[in-house]
Amino acid sequence: MKKIVLAAVFTALFGWAVFDLVSSQNETKEEFVVQSNEKAIVSGQDANMNTDYTNTGEVGLNEGNIAPDFTLTNLEGETMTLSDFRGQKVMINFWATWCPPCRAEMPDMQTFYEEKDIEILAVNLTQTESGTDVVDEFITDFELTFPILMDEELEVSLDYQIRPIPTSFMVDEEGVIRYKALGALNYDLMLQAYEGMN
Repeated sequence: MKKIVLAAVFTALFGWAVFDLVSSQNETKEEFVVQSNEKAIVSGQDANMNTDYTNTGEVGLNEGNIAPDFTLTNLEGETMTLSDFRGQKVMINFWATWCPPCRAEMPDMQTFYEEKDIEILAVNLTQTESGTDVVDEFITDFELTFPILMDEELEVSLDYQIRPIPTSFMVDEEGVIRYKALGALNYDLMLQAYEGMN
């Protein structure tokens, strides 16, 4: 009888642990509200994305701020640091495989990367994924060749105050944020932001 009671208690505890794990993963995903609108909200810009900006010299998340530096690893374990890309235009994109707008903008991002002189650092919200294998599969399915960085503890995503995903920052050669987009970008919007940095 004691064995049956103990088995029932252990089964209940195991079931609760599994439930708690699954629900905590879902809560993490829900924290990053996905903006499903086709048009991105681009901060502080007119329709032509040619507004002036002021380089404040301060590190921050607004236009004119220097983008906060970070170091992350890719799937192969190689580290990349944002500041190593000074002297180049950089698009920092925060995304996840389960995010439909993220999936929608990836083909345009790949085309943009191939056709323009820009580096793309695609920061994956790895803690919200079911595993790194789904990220690897995603990269293969979409034939992505730009760097995919793994934000395993969401430290960089939290530092950049990411909500919603996708969110993108266009950073100029001096490391200054020139544009910030909340939501998916299409190729034309990427191109306008790029040309606005010239």
